[in-house]
Amino acid sequence: MQQSDRSRSESLYWPTILAVGLHVIIFGMLFVSFAMTPELPPSKPIVQATLYQLKSQSQAKVQTNQKIAGEAQKTAAKQYEAEQLEQRKVEQQKQAAAKAAEQKKADEARKAEAAKADAAKKVAEAKKADEVKKAEQQKQAEIAKKKAAEEAQKKKAAEEAKKKAAAEAAKKKAAEDAKKKAAAEAAKKKVAEEAKKKAAAEAARKAVEDKKAQALAELLSDDTERQQALADTQGDQTSGNFDDLIRMRAAENWTRPPSARNNMSVTLRVNMLPDGTITAATVSRSSGDAPFDSSAVAAVKNIGRLTEMQGLSAQDFQPYRSFTMTFTPEDLAL
Repeated sequence: MQQSDRSRSESLYWPTILAVGLHVIIFGMLFVSFAMTPELPPSKPIVQATLYQLKSQSQAKVQTNQKIAGEAQKTAAKQYEAEQLEQRKVEQQKQAAAKAAEQKKADEARKAEAAKADAAKKVAEAKKADEVKKAEQQKQAEIAKKKAAEEAQKKKAAEEAKKKAAAEAAKKKAAEDAKKKAAAEAAKKKVAEEAKKKAAAEAARKAVEDKKAQALAELLSDDTERQQALADTQGDQTSGNFDDLIRMRAAENWTRPPSARNNMSVTLRVNMLPDGTITAATVSRSSGDAPFDSSAVAAVKNIGRLTEMQGLSAQDFQPYRSFTMTFTPEDLAL
């Protein structure tokens, strides 16, 4: 009986040793795992079952002990699995927390980078806007400068035009004043000449009348022969007076040609009507210089009409219907 119990105890020895060794190995691995893993919260105590060898136990007791040992092993295994599961769960939570922290850090870094990029973009946009504003201000300044230059140029041109217009107006006024002055001088000269002509004509007419009266008186007081002589003399004096008048009027209208020289003489035949109108003037004897001859003819024709001849009687006018006169440059330059 004792031998049977011993044999049974011996038959359980090695399984027990193996079980204990297995537990030792498992605990060793757990120790290494705990040493290599981050610190975990305290785990529940592990129920460790210890088997004691009972030399003098019955078969039923041994089986009971084995059953208890198996249950203990199962409980320990379940507890170990639960602890492992809890540890993995904690590890996963830590990893998730670390990952979340890394993600948060990455998000914050991205946000910071985005904020930095946004700030840089805003700075660049502000710089660009400032450059655009400066460029626009410079452009406006250039436009204003150009406009001011154009206005100054227009003002200068207007002032120059005004000065030029004033100078032209002054010049025109001076020319008009000179023209008016010349016209006044010409009118004054013409009036003086007309007065001179009138005075000469009046003197000639008065001289003719005086001579006629004198001649008439002498004719009435003397004999016929003496009266005839006096009439001829008076007629010669009257003719001389009208010749001088014709020369004076011709001189007023004469234009001296360049070829005219002193001591030249040209004889013209002049035809006249009783009212003093000169109808023709032709060369009777040339001076040898055609321009001088033509100037003398033109001067006589330009007399037009001698109003002083209207007071002559038909007998006194008869010699002037067609008569000849000799002109020299000295005569026409009176």
